[in-house]
Amino acid sequence: MKKIIKMAGLAIASILLTLFIGGFLFIKLSPEFGGKPTDKQKANFSQLSHYEEGEFVNLIPTSMDMSFSNILSVIGDYIKGIPNGTPSFSIPVEPVDSLDLTIQPDLLTQFTWFGHSAVLLEIDGLRIFLDPMLGNTPAPHPWMGGKRFSKKLPIDIAQLPPIDAVLISHDHYDHLDYGSVQKLKEKVSDFYVPLGVGAHLRRWGVDESAIHELNWWDEIQHQNLKMVLAPARHFSGRSITARNPPLWGSWIIRGERDNLYFSGDGGYGPHFKEIGERYGPFDFAMMECGQYDERWAQIHMMPEETAQAAVDVQAKLMMPIHWGAFRLALHSWTDPIERGTNQA
Repeated sequence: MKKIIKMAGLAIASILLTLFIGGFLFIKLSPEFGGKPTDKQKANFSQLSHYEEGEFVNLIPTSMDMSFSNILSVIGDYIKGIPNGTPSFSIPVEPVDSLDLTIQPDLLTQFTWFGHSAVLLEIDGLRIFLDPMLGNTPAPHPWMGGKRFSKKLPIDIAQLPPIDAVLISHDHYDHLDYGSVQKLKEKVSDFYVPLGVGAHLRRWGVDESAIHELNWWDEIQHQNLKMVLAPARHFSGRSITARNPPLWGSWIIRGERDNLYFSGDGGYGPHFKEIGERYGPFDFAMMECGQYDERWAQIHMMPEETAQAAVDVQAKLMMPIHWGAFRLALHSWTDPIERGTNQA
């Protein structure tokens, strides 16, 4: 009997060791996890007021740590499930033909929403793709996340026309997707990203000359567009052990006729009012409204806060984004649009 117990113990230990080694190698070798900023970049980051002890920080105190009781309650809620947490059907998608995306500078600004936070913007004769996460699962592996609510996209990536610029708000999997970048990178002229996010793109084979990294409040000109990386109240990182190595943010896109705001992800804070005072009013604002919970409200706005943030940035029109594609929180899949629009 002792021999059997010993053999069983060795077998369990071997399995655990194999799983540990496999997981370690997966994280180290899999390209989905991206790259890391260089020591030289980190030295430059350390000169910034919002970089402390090797990581970026928010403008106001922001806690991302939950109590043990909160962790248990989240686990319990996920086990129990939430009514209407995912749609009982595949969300219908309005198809877009590549001819529909033919650039005509004299037309009004147009938007194609791909679900969640992915928006293809046509403005002043240019195509700008915001957070183009076009994959089926917001995770480093399909086994590690839920599938997209729709079976297809408005248009296949292969059919997309050339893209003048891609703007990334931060490096989380539901905003920056390895597979999407691989399929898009030959179509894209320039990538504009927060500080440190360029390390992922470099590892994924994007040409160095196409990568532009910005700090909060940095302004850059792309042909006739003025683009600004503005603050957001969030965090970054693509693994459990690497939190906040790159920066995160929101985007201002000022064209010849329209002034636009893209919130990226984040909790409510005074930065919205400052953005409105500096660069508003905005003709159209795409505002995070989804994947929220009172237990992590400091890093994801509640719908009522989304509506107030739209007021703060001085938006004439507001579109709720960050919903309608994936289940990443414990609310019904329709709750964001119902609560968000009721407050607007």
